[in-house]
Amino acid sequence: MTATPRPDARPSPGWRAVRALIRRGLLRTCRRQLGNRALHLADGEEVRWLPEDIERFLVTLDHAAEEMREIAGLQGLPDAGSRLMVELAIYTVAADAALRHHGVETGCAHAVVADVGWDLYRRMLRLSSLPARFISRDPGRRLRWTIRALLVFPFRPVGAPGYAARVFRDGDDLKTHFTHCPPQTFARTAAARHADPELLEAFRQSWCLYDWPGADLIAGDGKRGHYRRPHTLSAGDPVCDMCWKAQSGEPTLSAGKARASRKGNV
Repeated sequence: MTATPRPDARPSPGWRAVRALIRRGLLRTCRRQLGNRALHLADGEEVRWLPEDIERFLVTLDHAAEEMREIAGLQGLPDAGSRLMVELAIYTVAADAALRHHGVETGCAHAVVADVGWDLYRRMLRLSSLPARFISRDPGRRLRWTIRALLVFPFRPVGAPGYAARVFRDGDDLKTHFTHCPPQTFARTAAARHADPELLEAFRQSWCLYDWPGADLIAGDGKRGHYRRPHTLSAGDPVCDMCWKAQSGEPTLSAGKARASRKGNV
């Protein structure tokens, strides 16, 4: 009897090149993050990993990513953007599993994964928002133009099993109500398959919390509060009802301190 091949057993040369670039950037970021922080272990000890410890973790990460990839169904996704995002989610979930395999306490593992992911996501946002930030000084236009570009790639709403979303304007604000998110679906599947809900929680504490600072970074006006999302798929809600707010109305930390200082001097 002939064995059924894995859905992702023979990726194209182009996809292998993309995967290699993702892996190289991720490993470099992991080395930097893990080499500059203390880790809390499950037994209560606090340690700093040596280079040899980090390399052992990276070997485990590669093995975990291969196992996760077997259940990801990458070749069944309808477009390159969905596949790219799921590939990144594979490493998110695999990194959390690998850290805990090496004795890192669960909360600390989630925090490391979130910091590694934010390092990569922040750089992606800076690049994708560069044209809008160069052309316009208006934070609303920067947000709308950048999000519209990201909705072409990689978050193009082509429908499940890819991204599914309703996109509309509300005055100067842009709203994106996602009802299907391939990375979230993968993380939920991985958590169920491995009977490990912490895999989904690691995804929620990283991917699902980036958009608040990400929106402020895109707006580039030094203020916070350019994003709102009352519900999220990773919490079991039927929608991620995102609102990208043109005007935040929230001052910078330094501005708030300055006002407090002026009041104290009256």
